[in-house]
Amino acid sequence: MLTGNNHNELVKTTTHKVVVPFYIYAALAFLVAAWLLFTSSHTFSQYYFQPQLLAITHTMALGWGTMIILGSSHQLLPILVERELYSNTLAHFTFAFAAVGIPMLVWSFYTFNMLWPAQSGALLINIAVLLYLINVTASILKSQHENIHAVFVLTSGIWLFITTLIGGLLVFNFTYNLLPKDSLHYLSLHAHLGITGWFLLLVIGVGTKLIPLFLISQYSNTSLLKWIFALINAGLLAFVFIFLFIQLPFLFLIPVALITIALVLFGYYCFKAYQLRIRKQPDGQMKVSLLSAAMMAVPLLFLLIIITMLLNSPVNTHVVLTYGFTIFFGWLTAIILGMTFKTLPFIIWNKKYHAKAGLGQTPNPKDLFSDKVFNGMAISYLFGFCCFAGGILTADAMVLKTGAASLLCCAFLYNTNVLKILFHKENLS
Repeated sequence: MLTGNNHNELVKTTTHKVVVPFYIYAALAFLVAAWLLFTSSHTFSQYYFQPQLLAITHTMALGWGTMIILGSSHQLLPILVERELYSNTLAHFTFAFAAVGIPMLVWSFYTFNMLWPAQSGALLINIAVLLYLINVTASILKSQHENIHAVFVLTSGIWLFITTLIGGLLVFNFTYNLLPKDSLHYLSLHAHLGITGWFLLLVIGVGTKLIPLFLISQYSNTSLLKWIFALINAGLLAFVFIFLFIQLPFLFLIPVALITIALVLFGYYCFKAYQLRIRKQPDGQMKVSLLSAAMMAVPLLFLLIIITMLLNSPVNTHVVLTYGFTIFFGWLTAIILGMTFKTLPFIIWNKKYHAKAGLGQTPNPKDLFSDKVFNGMAISYLFGFCCFAGGILTADAMVLKTGAASLLCCAFLYNTNVLKILFHKENLS
């Protein structure tokens, strides 16, 4: 793809050879996570620190969410900074190290073997994240153009590295006692830095670029984005300080309040983009992506319930499990399901038809996948998500199994459409 910048130069986006492997890996990881959810659904009625739950969580967080975000970041960053990606080689190594390290870590959690397989997996993942961060930083430094969305990407990458570094320390802490307290004590710190610093910050930074773009909306508000950026990072820093030095539950309401305000502003941004759109009938992919923005309120509600419980009594395990589930299988999965079929079809279309434009009538990128399969995926996802979340809260084994089966169906349909896009045969008429 070629896109013009302010100096009427042509900026080439990252080659599909870098980006597509991340999408394939993420799709397979989603299918694996859904299968693990189905076969281990009974563990969601037990204590939240279980080997199977750790395996599912890290498959979703690393294999599904992180890998597809790494891929899309490599694709989008040149557009944001109006310069080519600093190094395709670094991007390939990022994929290679992460692709090997993630299954090693997940398998170690599943079997709860915290020795060399887990330690090696953690090291490989940290190397992958460091290479990604170097690539992003160098790409931005090469650019002469300031872009708030690129700042979101860079800062979220820094938080990701902090998250994986802490995660690595927690893995080694099982064997070597590196930290003052046991690994379970730091689990909340590790999780929330990843959820908020990596996923939330990057999703908002990229989402506020892509949502107006795909809606064909003229709305833009850099000042509002700076406020969102500042509030999220202030909330994260406040959380870290309170967690490490104070540990008074009611004080955690401060970072929650800051991040809640940021989410409200993000919702307002999406609403204005939707309101000022030129494309009056959003397609199914955009509807799912916009739904994901609204779904951010669900885990926030459960987080407030958890903090309230901490003030008065022991936390209900079912509420904690539902909170985690609504993050990884909720808004994060919803936005990926929607955005995959806005970005991947264009990447493959660009590969197959860009050089042949004008030689004949080409299909639209949206013609590269099946609308029926997408709709079936969306329906099975929404039903499975609501059903499984209800099953956790009620500890009903049948409801859990039904919800997990529906989410497994969703993952299968998602992979079906991804494969349809990847194996699309050129069709000029």
